[in-house]
Amino acid sequence: MIRCLLAALVFIAAPVAAQDRPPATVVVAFDRETITPLIVEGLANKQTGRAVEANDPVRIASISKLIMALTALRLVDEGKLDLDRDVSDYLGWKLRSPYHPDAPVTLAHLLSHRAGLSDKAGYIIPLGESLAAKLADPAAWRDTGPPGEASFEYANLGSPLVATALEAVSGERYDRLVERLVFKPLGVKACLNWTLCDADMLARAVTLYRDTGEVARDAPEDLPPNCTIPVAEGGACDLESYVPGTNASIFSPQGGVRIGMMDLAKIGQAFDESRAFFSDRAKQGFDRAWNTSFHPGQNFFCIYGLHLQIIDSPPSLWANAEQAKPPTCGDELFGDGVARVGHSGEAYGLQSGLWIDLGTGRGFAYFLTQVPPPPGGEDTGGFTLREKALVARALGMVGK
Repeated sequence: MIRCLLAALVFIAAPVAAQDRPPATVVVAFDRETITPLIVEGLANKQTGRAVEANDPVRIASISKLIMALTALRLVDEGKLDLDRDVSDYLGWKLRSPYHPDAPVTLAHLLSHRAGLSDKAGYIIPLGESLAAKLADPAAWRDTGPPGEASFEYANLGSPLVATALEAVSGERYDRLVERLVFKPLGVKACLNWTLCDADMLARAVTLYRDTGEVARDAPEDLPPNCTIPVAEGGACDLESYVPGTNASIFSPQGGVRIGMMDLAKIGQAFDESRAFFSDRAKQGFDRAWNTSFHPGQNFFCIYGLHLQIIDSPPSLWANAEQAKPPTCGDELFGDGVARVGHSGEAYGLQSGLWIDLGTGRGFAYFLTQVPPPPGGEDTGGFTLREKALVARALGMVGK
C-alpha cells in the first residue's frame, strides 16, 4: 500500500516539476556545408516532461511565407507561373480591389504585401467556405493606392490567394506541391498543418504555450488522427475530397509549416549560389523584388519583398531608395554590422527566425516559446528582448 502511494506521489509530482522547466528553445547555426545545434533546451511538452530535441518539428509561423515564395519560384522555373500575370487568370474568378476595380492583382503584389489587402476581415477560410466570398468583403481591402502602388501593409490574407493560385496552375494540393518542389529536393522532413507528417514526426511535435502558460497549439489532442485543418461548422474533415485550386487556406500557408530547426537550416542553405536551387530566371524575381522593397514608413518590415526581409540593414543598402533609412526602423537583431536575409515568425507564444548572410553562407535557424506577444499584438512583427538575448548568446557561441 505504501509503495503504491509513493508511486502515485511520484506520478503526480513529475508534471508539476516539468512546469518549472524552461520553455522549449532551439538554435542551430549553419554554413554552406554544415549544420550545428547550438542551443537545445526546455520541454517539447510540459505534460509529458519530454525534453525538446534539435530537430523536433514546430509550427514556425510566418517563415512559412518564405517557403511559399520558394515554391512559387520553383513553379516559375517549370514555366508554369508568371509573377506579373493577373492572378485572376489562375484563380478562375476575378480578383479586384473594390477601390480599384480596373487594376489587376498579381502574384508579385501579393508576395510583397503591396496588393492593398487587409486582415481586418480575417484570413482563415475553413474547408467548406469560399475564398472568393472572403475577398468580396470590402473589409478585406484598404485604399492606399492601386495594387503594386499600394503602400506596404503586412497582410496574411494574401497567402491563401497565392497558395490557391499555385494549386490551380499545378493541379496539385498545396501541401503536396511544397513537398515536391521544396522539401523533397532539399532532403527536408516537414509538412503543413500535419497533413503529410509521419508517425515519427507526430511523436516529436513541439507543443506551443502562451506566455501565461496555457497551451496555444499542437498539444497531442491537436494532432492526427484528429482533424488538423480548419473546417466550416457542421462540415466534414474530408481532405481527400478537396479540389486543388479552390481554397488552400486550409493548409495555413501563412504560418502552418511544421519543421525542425536542422531541416529549416537546409532551406537556409538553399540560398547559397553554389547549390543552384533556383534558375537565373527565378533569381531575377528576387533581384526585382528589392527594387521596390524599401518601406520607410515601417517600423519593422523596413526592407521586404517577395516574402524575404533584410534585417540589420546598414544605411548603404538604402542608397538607391527615395530616402535614407529612417531612424524609426527597428530591424536590428544581430547587431554585428552584417545584413541578413530571411524571415521572422511570431504567433501562439512562439518566435522564430531564419536568417542568412548571403556573402558567407552562414546563418541561424531558431525558435523560442512561451514568449509574450510584441506590444502591438500577435502578427505585428518585431524582435523581443528574449529573442535578442537568445541571438546574442548564439553569436557568442560561434565566436562572434
